[in-house]
Amino acid sequence: MTKVISLDDKLKLSAEQRAAVLRKQKIMAVRKVFQCTHCPSKCERCSAPLGMYPREQDPKTPYRFCLSCAEEYTDYIQRLQGKGDAEAYWHNHDWLKAWHAWIEYQGAIDSYLRSKEFRRLLEELGPDDLTCE
Repeated sequence: MTKVISLDDKLKLSAEQRAAVLRKQKIMAVRKVFQCTHCPSKCERCSAPLGMYPREQDPKTPYRFCLSCAEEYTDYIQRLQGKGDAEAYWHNHDWLKAWHAWIEYQGAIDSYLRSKEFRRLLEELGPDDLTCE
């Protein structure tokens, strides 16, 4: 009985551990959504590295694409307008749906990044917690 464990100390340690886990979860959420999905050094669609000097972005394109994805996006927009590359037979109805879904997803992410809850999360964490690993 010489060693008595204080329940208060044990509860305090447990609460600190839970807080540390919650903080780590918050940091990972921000990194995944904010930094990794919108990383300036990779294509937003396929994640291919853009290199040290990313290509000049077309002002009509609201995304950072590699050359291949930029061409596909351009064809997607043209097909919506009734045009497009007729030789690209694989750009079928399902391909159009995939592009549409990807663009909808990007809009949802952008809305989330502008939400008051996400801004609060950024304020709680501070700039030191937001660096890429």
